[in-house]
Amino acid sequence: MTTPTRTAIIAGNWKMHYGPRKASSFAAEIVPPLGMLLQQHPHILSILCPPTISLTSVREVLDAHLFSRLELGAQNMYYEEKGAFTGETSPTMVRELCSTVILGHSERRTYFCETDESVNKKALAALHHRLRPIICIGEREDEHEAGKTEEVIHYQVQHSLANFPQQHVKEVVIAYEPIWAIGTGKAATPEGAGKVIQLIRKLFTDMYGIEAASAIRVLYGGSVTSENIAQFVALPDIDGALVGGASIKPDFIEIVRKTIEVM
Repeated sequence: MTTPTRTAIIAGNWKMHYGPRKASSFAAEIVPPLGMLLQQHPHILSILCPPTISLTSVREVLDAHLFSRLELGAQNMYYEEKGAFTGETSPTMVRELCSTVILGHSERRTYFCETDESVNKKALAALHHRLRPIICIGEREDEHEAGKTEEVIHYQVQHSLANFPQQHVKEVVIAYEPIWAIGTGKAATPEGAGKVIQLIRKLFTDMYGIEAASAIRVLYGGSVTSENIAQFVALPDIDGALVGGASIKPDFIEIVRKTIEVM
């Protein structure tokens, strides 16, 4: 459960689902009840992250309701502001519509060859342009089974989260997503996730100090559902979740509701 000084976050990564029309109709379905629920609880916010092509459609739905605890996020961006980078989206473009951007998701690392170094460049660009980065880290199944989780997390934290300006470091959000749990239905145990997230905070303390490490939000991601969310957010170091498959269903509202109940 998050502390009074850390606002919980439930972010929904829609992945490659819902073009502009479908995204608009789904947002119109969930935004009113979700926004009303969030307005009653100042210590939690929710972020909807549709595909890039659907950001404008969802932005229009959000603007029609003006719920302050419900925000829009992108799933990725490039670190350059402009140029001959076909198919990419710049941080300045994202900032026109969004407050937040997901960076370094395991699917980006696996299928599009993103590295800790490229994720770090994107994170630095996000902070420079006043975007809240949700930086994803996590171990593969073979690394988990070989007992290398701590080694992998240590490397990812040191390289994906390096060189942040001290004045912006508290704006960083980290999502611990064990790759073997994403989309598989095999969530990590709350105790196992909690142990890794404690390690992340310790490593962040070594890099940026105890005040910054106490202020950042660390989320869990990996087969999160309304059935298991309460077990994760009940732990003191877990400040919410990055939700995948369940975020494109009305059940997403129940995930937020159960998070609120634990707070």
